[in-house]
Amino acid sequence: MCAKVRMNCEMDVISQFIITLHLINDCHNAMIATIKILWSSLKMAAQELRMNKLRTFLSLLGITIGIFCIITVFTATNSLENNIRKGMEALGSDVIFIQKWPWDGGPDMPWWKFVNRPQPKYKELHSIMEKTHTVEYSAFAFSSGNKRIDYKSESMEGVEFLPVTADYIKIQSLKIIGGRFFAGKENDGANVAILGGNIWDGLFGSPEAALGKVIRVAGRPVKVIGVLKKKGAGMDAINYDNTVMVPYAFGRTVVDERVYGDPFIIVKAKPDVSVKEMKDELTGAMRAIRRLRPTEEDDFSLNEITSIAQNLESVFTKVNLGGVVIAMFALIVGGFGIANIMFVTVKERTNIIGLKKAIGARKKVILMEFLLEAIMLCLVGGGLGLLLVYLVTIVINSTGVFPVALTFKNIMVGLSVSTVVGIIAGFIPAYSASKLDPVVAIRST
Repeated sequence: MCAKVRMNCEMDVISQFIITLHLINDCHNAMIATIKILWSSLKMAAQELRMNKLRTFLSLLGITIGIFCIITVFTATNSLENNIRKGMEALGSDVIFIQKWPWDGGPDMPWWKFVNRPQPKYKELHSIMEKTHTVEYSAFAFSSGNKRIDYKSESMEGVEFLPVTADYIKIQSLKIIGGRFFAGKENDGANVAILGGNIWDGLFGSPEAALGKVIRVAGRPVKVIGVLKKKGAGMDAINYDNTVMVPYAFGRTVVDERVYGDPFIIVKAKPDVSVKEMKDELTGAMRAIRRLRPTEEDDFSLNEITSIAQNLESVFTKVNLGGVVIAMFALIVGGFGIANIMFVTVKERTNIIGLKKAIGARKKVILMEFLLEAIMLCLVGGGLGLLLVYLVTIVINSTGVFPVALTFKNIMVGLSVSTVVGIIAGFIPAYSASKLDPVVAIRST
């Protein structure tokens, strides 16, 4: 009796296994058949693209322009944001600039409140170090533009003249690729200089050739003891690539910073000291140095990088939003173009649709067939738009003005948007194709 029950159980298991194998085989065959139909549809779609080039081009134009607009805006803003963030890192998140004018003024800034403020003075530098405990390094500097540099028969106009004190190099992220920074008694007024990238490249061609040469800055001879690595465009208030840096004690004999310069004091916080803590202490120290009464407003600005970052976030958001709005109009036009070409395609293939349904093609297969074709059309348009963006980035990067990169994220955004537009634009034509009666479709002309 037990053997008979065991045999029946084994037969049931074998039967279930055979049924499962049949089901798997049927699913496999159905999947292969579906893939074949879809592959045939994709080949037919590609053939339609080749046969109706003008119609396809006009239909894809809206998608191409839309993807080009939206990805161009995203690429430009992302590249700009990355460059600005790198520049802010170079300036230092733990650095404060003591200046006459604030950085966050904007077009509505009450300039009359700041125009009569006193400029920062060199003597205030020592007082700051005496009155503060959060500052690790401090430096005084001033910039004066539009200077002329001469070396033998070569000359350069419009150069930035930047006298600085000894600790400036410890605060700013400047890389010396040849020579050295000012040292020892050179800071007391030696006529030595450090050249920015554009200067040594324009006058000497290489950093090595510039070292040890004597040039004339605003008519005064100076010896080149160091050269800076090229930085490119960034967040720096001073274009270091176009700068000649000299010791402050020498620079003040060439230019009067009270009249022709833009002086500032730059300070760096000690480790584990927050910028807010240093800023609060600097406010009290500067008010004490300038002997301001409690009722008087500050006559100085403490500028920090974080304030710029906060303002830029809203700017980038608005620019991206504007790009999306512009692109949406082009994508809507492109979507109507895709929908139109798909309706025409369904009309042209009515007989073929009827034959496919007559031999067993399901509605979802027909639906998927035309949806894939619409998606393919949009992906072609999106790919062309991305190609145009890539070509634009190559042209911009070749100029060396502003580094731009088409990121993988933006490529995926472009392809995803193209796919979504293809699904939306192709659904109604695809659905109408799937609902066709096979007999009526075959008889249609």
